[in-house]
Amino acid sequence: MGIQDELARVEFKNREYLVKHISYDREMAFYQAIKNGDMDEMHRLFRPLNVEGMGKLSNNPLRNLKYHLIITVAMITRYIIEAGLEAESAYNLSDIYIRKIDVCNDEEGVHDIHKELCEAYVKRMQAQKKHRLYSKPVSQCIDYIYDHLHEQITLEELADTAGVSSSYISKLFHNEVNVTIAQYIQQKRVDAAKNLLIFTDYSISDIANYLQFSTESYFISVFGKLCGLTPKKFRELHFRSKLPQYNEEK
Repeated sequence: MGIQDELARVEFKNREYLVKHISYDREMAFYQAIKNGDMDEMHRLFRPLNVEGMGKLSNNPLRNLKYHLIITVAMITRYIIEAGLEAESAYNLSDIYIRKIDVCNDEEGVHDIHKELCEAYVKRMQAQKKHRLYSKPVSQCIDYIYDHLHEQITLEELADTAGVSSSYISKLFHNEVNVTIAQYIQQKRVDAAKNLLIFTDYSISDIANYLQFSTESYFISVFGKLCGLTPKKFRELHFRSKLPQYNEEK
């Protein structure tokens, strides 16, 4: 059966059984709420994936939910990139959630991931709005830091990136972000370390080395100061905690 014949058959069947897809306007309003970082509006428009009108992409109910959620992630990712979120950050977050969807083996888990990722994207966009309030030199420094967390970052490099003097960018950054450049870099490296501890098998030593901490013990000290527990304890509490063990679907 050709695609045109299959399309005609599906349209006839949907009309016969009064099957309709979700309103395009409501769907676009939902994505727009995420793009705007509007948590209340996102919650108002949020609908579970198994509501009438989602469409049937697979005869397997679990796989059908997974397909729809992956499409949702892809759509949201493009909306937030359009709104100004760093593409690499958006795609990395997308990859993380698609992997979580892939290994999920129950419908309730898929629904939990759906709600979690929508809220996570809204929070990212809220943070992005705050980012936009920064001056151009500070925004350029923040972008540079994000792209070079795994490399040594010097004040001189940041100053060159922003096109200003080292003393000027140091003072401007502290005034706008309320922390020093060194403190900001340290916090972002710890944030990156959290994701590596949760989603990878890399050793604590490897993570410390990758994120340019001078020694493993220094990394442990900084992590403990900012998170209130050691990297080892953090991993024990969170390592793939929201990722069900993968079972091959029969």
